[in-house]
Amino acid sequence: MTRYTVVWLEDAQDELAQIWLDAEDRQAVTQASADIDPTLAVDPESKGDHLAEGLWRLRMPPLEVAFTIREQDRTVEISNVKTIRVRRA
Repeated sequence: MTRYTVVWLEDAQDELAQIWLDAEDRQAVTQASADIDPTLAVDPESKGDHLAEGLWRLRMPPLEVAFTIREQDRTVEISNVKTIRVRRA
């Protein structure tokens, strides 16, 4: 099991901060953002959807992040975060 270091780029950090400020359920945003790092830290290729060359997506409602995997550095870089709708049953 190879572990990766998860790094949020500055733009993604800024987007997350704005999402949190605007959120109706800040606890859900806080929990999702806290769960993203450990989820992507182990075997990130199996956790997200491959979008394009080098770009992946992980949905952790109410958040969705775009990330790249740097194998040589064992780093996952989160470059973008946005909110997604949570479907209610």
